Amino acid sequence: MKKINKEQISQEVFDLYDDYAHNRIERREFMDRISAYAVGGLTVPSLLGLIMPDYQNKIQIKGDDPRLNSEFIEYESPDGGGTIRGLLSRPADADGNLPGIVVVHENRGLNPHIEDVGRRAGLAGFISLAPDALTPLGGYPGNDDDGRTLQRQRDRNEMLEDFIAAFRYLKDHPESTGKVGVVGFCFGGWISNMMAAKLPDLGAAVPFYGGQAPLELVPDIKAPLLLHYAENDARVNEGWPAYEAALKKHGKEYQAFMYPGCNHGFHNDTTARFDKDAAELAWNRTVEFFKEKLS
Repeated sequence: MKKINKEQISQEVFDLYDDYAHNRIERREFMDRISAYAVGGLTVPSLLGLIMPDYQNKIQIKGDDPRLNSEFIEYESPDGGGTIRGLLSRPADADGNLPGIVVVHENRGLNPHIEDVGRRAGLAGFISLAPDALTPLGGYPGNDDDGRTLQRQRDRNEMLEDFIAAFRYLKDHPESTGKVGVVGFCFGGWISNMMAAKLPDLGAAVPFYGGQAPLELVPDIKAPLLLHYAENDARVNEGWPAYEAALKKHGKEYQAFMYPGCNHGFHNDTTARFDKDAAELAWNRTVEFFKEKLS
């Protein structure tokens, strides 16, 4: 397979992938349409090899990293659906209780990348919980295509309640200080905005390129917000001006950053949408925000 870099890929290819990853087009249509961009020495396999997730080679923190105590736990699902499985991570050398962070996955369940992000949060000095909203359907199935199909079978408000229950689990955990925030990506960004509106005792919320909470819920937001947006993410950004106006109107505490030239998913280092500089800046801002707000 010929090696290519992301600078050789047109914005239209990234937009097509975004449509595919968010269920607006099916896989067959995605494959048919992307073939039009396999020109000038590019092939469909080489394009797919760059834009599709590479979980095997991109994990930053392995599951058995000795610096962490990381394990899968289960907690009660509030809708009577049994339990939700999640990855609980915290520093192995922690001295005393730690603030907590709920880490919310994208629209495909708890895949290896979000597990990795959960471990990153643990290494940053927090006790993190990354739940799998697909648990009632058997859990993340091992690939994102099937994960997206499964997640569409769940009601998103029921999933919201499962993540709210994760907040309660961390808040009451014996190794937690009781101060808990949330960070989420894509679907998880929407969950983060919604948790800010639904939980008066949430310590902080950090949505990455996530859909906004309904404007009528903005007055209920008590947690400080740190919002990350990608300049080329027209779909999500469309709702930002009205959301910002409502946050200002109601005197809410927030910071928002728009990352120039970036696509939706720029923090995810397993695909070509990843922007290293923006991702590192956004993550450093996130960690410092949580340290300040959850102290």
